[in-house]
Amino acid sequence: MALALIFSGQGAQKVGMGRSLHEQSPAARALFDEADQVLGWSLTDKCFNGPESELTQTKVCQPALFVHGLALVAALREQGRLPEINFALGLSLGEVTACAAAGVFDFATGLRIVAERGRLMQLACEQTVGGMAAVIGEERATVAALCQDFGIEAANFNAPGQIIVSGEKARVEAAVTAAKDRGIKKVMPLNVAGAYHSRLMEPARAAFVTYLAGVEFAAPRFTIFTNTTGGSVNAPAEIRAALVKQVVSPVLWEDCMRSAATAGVMEFWELGPGGVLAGLARRTDKSWVVKSFAEFADLAN
Repeated sequence: MALALIFSGQGAQKVGMGRSLHEQSPAARALFDEADQVLGWSLTDKCFNGPESELTQTKVCQPALFVHGLALVAALREQGRLPEINFALGLSLGEVTACAAAGVFDFATGLRIVAERGRLMQLACEQTVGGMAAVIGEERATVAALCQDFGIEAANFNAPGQIIVSGEKARVEAAVTAAKDRGIKKVMPLNVAGAYHSRLMEPARAAFVTYLAGVEFAAPRFTIFTNTTGGSVNAPAEIRAALVKQVVSPVLWEDCMRSAATAGVMEFWELGPGGVLAGLARRTDKSWVVKSFAEFADLAN
């Protein structure tokens, strides 16, 4: 069985995430405890107790999802439930988790990368007035035309008919208002802190490239896919460049999933809260087998 691990992106977080893993898996507990030491603040407390307003902050939820994903890997491996892994991919922030799972860098290094990525992106959000909206049920070309006319960008291609647009808040709002006149039936503004995966994140990208220049990357132990192209990426320099570019580039998640399926994936294992990626997979291809793991009880399934 060719297995792909898929890791959650920002927005999947929820208060209480990982509590059962911490309580019942020594391997998972060790990662949560190490995370608190590396970060110098209690990520564990934010994950388990919230409040939601703090957990949803970019600088908190990105490390939280990274640790939670790898804690699930550790718990599965500890129980002898993890077969050979052939592929890994992640949605936005989840791509860094996939890289860590593949041994591109160790857990502590990956956590520092994620913490810095989250800090820089939150800073960029605070320095700009950005917004995002979901366009449902439309083709890519229709959304591209909307973006061009209103000076915004497509930020996520999550599944057929689910595209996220991003940009200056006023431009996004104008596009949302105009969409119905263009026959676009469903456009929903999103409650987010800023314009992720758009040019408004350029300050974060510029600082992130400098930060990553000092981090050593290794070749992955199995194939990983990058959101920037939807294809596989293997050379350490290419992985580093992809993680930097991803901050201001569209997330080609549908393309990543299709590439993995074409490469021979028989099962996708979603490691993260909420089953979000399983839902996107069902929208893309109902024949794909996707199992979701979020808490300790899921490991027995």
